[in-house]
Amino acid sequence: MLIRTFGQRKIGGAVKLGKILVACGWPYVNHLPHLGTLVQVLSADVVARYYRSVGEDVIMVSGSDEHGTPIEVEALRQGIPPKQLTDRNHSKILELFKDWGFSFDNYTRTENPVHREFVQNYLTKIYNNSYIFTQETEMPYCEKCRRFLPDRFVEGRCPYCDYEEARGDQCDSCGRLLEPTLLNESYCVICKNTPVIKKTKHWYFDLQKFSEKLSNYIISNKQLPNNARNFSLNFIKEGLKPRAVTRDVKWGIPAPFPDIEDKTVYVWIEAVLGYVSATVEYFKNHENPEKWKEYWFNKNTKTLFFIGKDNIPFHTIILPALLLASHEDYVLPWNVSATEFLQFRGEAFSKSRKIGIWIDEALELFPADCWRYFIMAIRPETKDTNFSWELFIEKVNSDLNDTFGNFIHRTLTFINTQFNNRVPKPIHLDKDDEQILKTIKEKVETIANEIEDCKLQAAINNVINMSRNGNRYLNENAPWKVIKKNINRAAKTIYVAAQIVKALAIASSPFIPFAAEKLWKTLNMPGNVHEQRWEEALKPLPVDHKILEAKPLFQKIEAEGKELNEMLEKVRENLAGTI
Repeated sequence: MLIRTFGQRKIGGAVKLGKILVACGWPYVNHLPHLGTLVQVLSADVVARYYRSVGEDVIMVSGSDEHGTPIEVEALRQGIPPKQLTDRNHSKILELFKDWGFSFDNYTRTENPVHREFVQNYLTKIYNNSYIFTQETEMPYCEKCRRFLPDRFVEGRCPYCDYEEARGDQCDSCGRLLEPTLLNESYCVICKNTPVIKKTKHWYFDLQKFSEKLSNYIISNKQLPNNARNFSLNFIKEGLKPRAVTRDVKWGIPAPFPDIEDKTVYVWIEAVLGYVSATVEYFKNHENPEKWKEYWFNKNTKTLFFIGKDNIPFHTIILPALLLASHEDYVLPWNVSATEFLQFRGEAFSKSRKIGIWIDEALELFPADCWRYFIMAIRPETKDTNFSWELFIEKVNSDLNDTFGNFIHRTLTFINTQFNNRVPKPIHLDKDDEQILKTIKEKVETIANEIEDCKLQAAINNVINMSRNGNRYLNENAPWKVIKKNINRAAKTIYVAAQIVKALAIASSPFIPFAAEKLWKTLNMPGNVHEQRWEEALKPLPVDHKILEAKPLFQKIEAEGKELNEMLEKVRENLAGTI
């Protein structure tokens, strides 16, 4: 039995952790997500699947971020209303996320009425608690477009790092939160004209009032990774400033404050509140409208957020401050796992410049499990990681096909052909056999520990190492030779190998769910692999258990990077105009 401790509790034992809420950043739906976005979505899915397998009460939530300037800018470029753009893209994303195997309990959208109502009520509450105030401010204004230019309506040079394409809300290069008037050499993204500065009235969240509480929260939360902790403490040390709650845009949730007209809620204020509203919506739809509170007010709840490093301050500063401002006892983020960037040959993903791969294109090229494995195997946990076709081919061919798939296929086809489809009975297990089973048990426990620590790259590598150990064991014992002289010795080897295969079915299931389920069915085991408990990995396949005919789980990629680039271009031509 797994005895991994989590505070005072055991995983795999009788005592539960409480509630676990797993969430990932809300993808903007001005375009379909690319593979870089999927790092966070897939990370959340792996962790949620794992915690379900150890019997915890898990809710996994996120949704399409439909409001704000990125959507409005793209809608203007396409000449359609924002709602038409987001309806179309959200619907397509729902289909694609199902094809990718993501196990959201609620993947919603910011246009959902539950979210809109929750945000308005919540902001009214903290306004009444005196944490929101009005202030006249200066904003860039485009005289040609006749509009103020918040956030992504304006770009220019970053005042901190001199990056040339910084946006009005944040610099993608240094990660600093910005205000539009801070940009140097700014221009309107629609018409490229230089804006003038005009005065406008806005509502602000009094963020600096929470400096001490936020510092204490970050310092005392030992679960936060170093990148999130250090960035956040430095951010506070520099001095927190009021954050705008409203924007001069029409597309979004109308701001609920008294004496206000033509203002909407700033997208990064409402989006982080979406984690709460998505939980509310889930239980409302399941006719248990008060149960959401068990995930947001129970001190045994662990909330885990999976984001990119550019979104750290929104999850370690702004979200906790908003929760504190309610004067209610909300649980604060327990872990904020922030990855570095996945790049495409050293460049940021860009749909306009055809740099990178988008989630619809990826599935047209290869099955979801190939991508799921690859993304986790190169997960950028400590530094930016470059995608290349050469690396993709190597990982799929060497790890998934030649190691993982090959070991499983060797073992099961041997049972098919030599033991009449039945797990053979070992007469005696010697010291080497016992050692390999002990090693596999340790690997299963290590993978569990690594998933809990959000070291997902190490976890999936250990899944592959389990199959590598299995291949080594088969090679050392050579049952295909031994069986001619000593069938009992060959039976013993294949019996042990079959136990490794079963362990792999469970241990791989959070990462490559389609292949794991296919393997589970081939093993002729009852139910669905995703309904099994994690400790099932360590329970042996019974002697004389009948398996089905084994078929390869993966196929080798017989192509080079240049050929795959050509395939990608053809896919793009075929998909052009579908989204």
